[in-house]
Amino acid sequence: ATICSGNSVTLTASGATTYSWAPGGQTTAVINVSPTTNTIYTVTGSNGCTNTATQVIAVNPLPTTSISVSPSSTICSGNIATLTVSGAATYLWTSGQTTTSIIVIPTVNTTYTVTGTNANGCSNKATQLITIPTPTITISTSPSSTMCLGSVVTLTASGGSTYSWTGGQTTASITVSPTVNTTYTVTGTNASGCSSNAIQAITVNPLPTPSISVSPSATICSGNSVTLTASGATTYNWAPGGQTTAAINVNPTT
Repeated sequence: ATICSGNSVTLTASGATTYSWAPGGQTTAVINVSPTTNTIYTVTGSNGCTNTATQVIAVNPLPTTSISVSPSSTICSGNIATLTVSGAATYLWTSGQTTTSIIVIPTVNTTYTVTGTNANGCSNKATQLITIPTPTITISTSPSSTMCLGSVVTLTASGGSTYSWTGGQTTASITVSPTVNTTYTVTGTNASGCSSNAIQAITVNPLPTPSISVSPSATICSGNSVTLTASGATTYNWAPGGQTTAAINVNPTT
């Protein structure tokens, strides 16, 4: 009988009442063994008289299946890697291919498995991890992603080693002063040469158009008062005086 290394085989003795196996010392008629090398099993059977029988178990070695990767086991998302298996006679990848080499284009960390079978029909597996070190690029804004027309905001990218903004800047931080709502995009590249993008929308709020009406008139006599009423905004701050109401009553002397 022939088995592959690591497999087991069942030996069944018959023709006697009691049994004794060697090697092992089992006394049952049926034993299960998993030898690592070619082994002769002997059973001694007795029914008052004794006799022996032998069985040779030949153990075939497993193939030494291995996978090599080109150009590297670390690639950027969307790039190509070639996996080549060796050490056996035939191969079966978990994806169904039976070729020695397969081409893969993983987008996330992926483990590939192949089963190699040698001429004796013994099989062994090999696995290969392909790592995709894609950077996670983020953008922070200061003071805020919402600004007033004419103000400035600083965008700071992180998560990469180098950066490239759609405006051509290559620094991690850029200062912008858009006049309309604008979306900014940065491409960050890590030490492995892999890149990914991040986007940030900046909302630009228009400036208020405040105006002042005067009652009864913008020209008064000394000692009289006048009411000034502001409009066109939500909150107000007068100078001089520091009042915060929309309407104020003033009595200037000059």
